[in-house]
Amino acid sequence: MHADAVVFDIDGVLVDVADSYRRAIVESVDRTYDETISRADVQQFKDAGGFNNDWELTYAAALYVLTARETAVSLEAFTDDIEARGGGLDAAEATVESLLSDPTTVFDQWNPDGLRETFQALYLGSDLYRDLEGGDPPFDAPGYIHDEPVLLRPETLDALGDREIGVVTGRPSAEADIALDRVALDVDDDHRFTMDDWDEGKPHPAALVTVAERLDAQSLVFVGDTLDDVKTALNADAADPERVYYGIGVLSGGLTGDDGRQKFAEIGAAAVVEDVNEVPELLD
Repeated sequence: MHADAVVFDIDGVLVDVADSYRRAIVESVDRTYDETISRADVQQFKDAGGFNNDWELTYAAALYVLTARETAVSLEAFTDDIEARGGGLDAAEATVESLLSDPTTVFDQWNPDGLRETFQALYLGSDLYRDLEGGDPPFDAPGYIHDEPVLLRPETLDALGDREIGVVTGRPSAEADIALDRVALDVDDDHRFTMDDWDEGKPHPAALVTVAERLDAQSLVFVGDTLDDVKTALNADAADPERVYYGIGVLSGGLTGDDGRQKFAEIGAAAVVEDVNEVPELLD
């Protein structure tokens, strides 16, 4: 596999977010509604597509919890319907409307703003919340952001040689800065896209194509931990005939083991590896 440039997702690729973002999803719903999904269940929303924004995944998980109180729908059926409708939060809302004769019973209880506030307090902790959100948190918390083990080893960066490096992530810019500082990865602002830089989100190819153009790359690999990450590379390859894009799936996020390998392979991943540190071997 030849590549002039390597573009990384952050969560589940450069840092482990099982005890940070995913924990905040589960606990935000629990704090708000005294009931929640499991951490393993988070992956079902990710696999449904359109949930690179973890705030929106939290809102959708809350919709499921509230809907399940009114009907016997299983989480699998709920997320399968979301996937069939194209994925994402709009599809989750449409799923609720299709399941209930009177969905206002759910939507009247649904509080995305409150969920986001709770999520940020849990994830950032009190001090960072004040710095980044511009106000006092709803409660004091130490911040799960400090529980993100680094996955990318320094020797892996060295092994990439003189290849250009980019980042495409669903994180807000300030939170991307924190993660990139932690892994000691210095990426020019022009060579990265965060939640704050584009509206569409993955798997829309716009961000990846723009990064490829700015890196002046003729061939590029995008390394991600979700199906939407690989789909982003495939969509970019279809949208940009001047370049070649490869999507590499890593098993260090929510998709793991043989099941994860199969899901990545079924959607057309160019390769599947245990973690980001195996990527240079694919490029030699």
